[in-house]
Amino acid sequence: MTDKLSHLDEKGAARMVDVGQKQPSRRVARAAAKLLISPQTLELLAAGGLPKGDAVAVARVAGIMGAKKTPDLIPLCHPLPLASVSLDFRFEPDGVAIEAVASTTAQTGVEMEAMTAAAVAALALYDMVKSVEKGAVIQEVVLLEKSGGKSGHYLRK
Repeated sequence: MTDKLSHLDEKGAARMVDVGQKQPSRRVARAAAKLLISPQTLELLAAGGLPKGDAVAVARVAGIMGAKKTPDLIPLCHPLPLASVSLDFRFEPDGVAIEAVASTTAQTGVEMEAMTAAAVAALALYDMVKSVEKGAVIQEVVLLEKSGGKSGHYLRK
């Protein structure tokens, strides 16, 4: 862990990090989120029986769009040429586990894009189930793994 935050200048003001001198490299990040819902809502979701339609398809597209819009949402995030963004949805007894993977060849990493994809997909799923379960909970938007760049490989314990 570093003692210095890279998005602050010497006076403590926010700044966009200058990555202009860095060499582009292949970078991949994997992130997750979870939507906690009741077994009844999960059954409706799995059967495609929600009033708004195919929730997983909508959430997948929303997550991809979210990744593409990350620099518009996170003020100091660099716009990146995304090579790919994919989302996987796994039905579990207490809800839906969402995993997003983003990749690029660039001068900075895609962690924020992967995390945004997972978070936006979870929000879209919430939107799709809220008519039957307003108490659904989004939890644990986390970086699971990243590779590439100067800091190398990271794997969440």
